[in-house]
Amino acid sequence: MRVPDRLEPLLAHGVIEEVLRPLMSGKEAEVFLVLAEGEERVAKVYKNAQFRSFQHRAEYTEGRGVRSSREQRAMNKRSRHGRSKTEEAWRSAEVDAIQLLRGAGVRVPKPYAFTEGVLVMELIRGEDGEPAPRLVDTHFSPEEAVEVFHILLREVIKMLCAGIIHADLSDFNVLMSADGPVIIDLPQAIDPARNQGARKMLVRDVKNLTSFLGRSAPELLQTQYGPEMWDLYERSELYPDTELTGKYEGKAGKADVSSLLEDIMAVAEEARERREALGLPPPRRARRPVIFEDVPEPPKPAKPAKGRGPKPGGRGGRPGAPQGGPKQGGPRPGGPNSAGPDQPKPDQQAAPGDPPKKRRRRRRKRSGGEGEHAHPTQPPTQPPRPAQAAAKAPPGSDGAPKRRRRRRRGPRGGPGSGTGSSGGGGGGGST
Repeated sequence: MRVPDRLEPLLAHGVIEEVLRPLMSGKEAEVFLVLAEGEERVAKVYKNAQFRSFQHRAEYTEGRGVRSSREQRAMNKRSRHGRSKTEEAWRSAEVDAIQLLRGAGVRVPKPYAFTEGVLVMELIRGEDGEPAPRLVDTHFSPEEAVEVFHILLREVIKMLCAGIIHADLSDFNVLMSADGPVIIDLPQAIDPARNQGARKMLVRDVKNLTSFLGRSAPELLQTQYGPEMWDLYERSELYPDTELTGKYEGKAGKADVSSLLEDIMAVAEEARERREALGLPPPRRARRPVIFEDVPEPPKPAKPAKGRGPKPGGRGGRPGAPQGGPKQGGPRPGGPNSAGPDQPKPDQQAAPGDPPKKRRRRRRKRSGGEGEHAHPTQPPTQPPRPAQAAAKAPPGSDGAPKRRRRRRRGPRGGPGSGTGSSGGGGGGGST
């Protein structure tokens, strides 16, 4: 057969001697039957990220980390270097989990080498000497199903006590060897102390085994081993030899309100007797809030009709605003254009009670001899003094300001452009 590219470095380094045949293919890796050190073993070749079909991978990598802080930052940023380190950590997770579980006595394959992303392990054989079948390909009697279930349940308890949850345990990841079931496929194993979804994954693992083996032994379908196991683990009461009952009622129970009230009354009575023995007055009762019942709400004031007079509070409904007020365009009381000798000058400071001044834009109309504001309702201002008018007048004039004449210009570049023509041009003359 053609040797896969990932196995060629192992052949070159002498880790394996020959590739015999492909054994199986999964969503994470391909398994080949190889010859190493004169015996048959399996080589697990992990697939690249673009060819894997494992879903929701982030749930399984939560809580994982590496020792190098630089590599951890690169993995968090998902840079090119970080993605390569993430792939290496995902592939090496199974080797670390297998070595830890073998030290805890869990039935897992024995690892031999891990080189170039390829894991070489022992070959699990069945009763006929051939590679062991999976649990899903095996048929059981009711007694055999119960026996296999309790064996696997004991292995799950050992794994949890060792600090590992398989997180993908099912009838596809268990091999039936001649000595009993063996658990395989551990790259997605999680740490229950660092992953928030640990309880959900543990309960799901146990439920998968219960559902499959419950087809042969229906009494297993009524058990609750997963929640019971996790409850004992949270209370630090789970050990490898702990016997489970399969019954779990949950933490949420009905509160005994009557006994709680009796305890409160007993404490209050004890406090009262203690104060009487010391000659103190009895404790004061807590004041209860006064609750008014059947109190009618006060009627809401009616809104004034529109267009029937000014709103209360002055113009615009503002509280404190003066009623009415001057019309728009009229002289403002206390302003610079108001008539009367008693009015303050513009440069004088207004009294505290005077209304605020408003800025208004005015147009000035230049008329012959008068520099007044162009407003019909404003009274004319006093004419300038003769001395001031004479000082402002140009020399040689009679002192009266002349009215400027506007020059008429035609359109630029039009038919009437040019000098000396009527209507004026671009540099047109005055008429």
